Amino acid sequence: MRLAITVSILALSSVAGAQATVGKGTLSGVVTRGPITPVCVAEQPCDEPAANVRLVFTRNDSVAGSATTDRAGDYRLRLPAGSYSVRRASVRTSVDRKLEPNHVRIYAGRSSRIDFSIDTGIR
Repeated sequence: MRLAITVSILALSSVAGAQATVGKGTLSGVVTRGPITPVCVAEQPCDEPAANVRLVFTRNDSVAGSATTDRAGDYRLRLPAGSYSVRRASVRTSVDRKLEPNHVRIYAGRSSRIDFSIDTGIR
């Protein structure tokens, strides 16, 4: 009888421990900024990669992680599964205004691609 109780307790505690562990997921993509000119012309890009932009991912008002884009605007990071708010670490000029999207969802054990765009406000 004691053996059955001990085995049951160990089984329940291992299941509870497994449920408490939050898996991580990978998020990657490209950050662009635009428009970069007041008038977009055919065969000329209207946006460009946003190099050296630091994205900050927060949940429950706590920073959970960050990633900085490379010269091509690419970023990559791993975060625990869940929903996050996203913002730029600092905005140096009033020209680069809005980051879209500003919320993401990370899924455990999955890689997701989300591209961000920064609205420069140039019209």
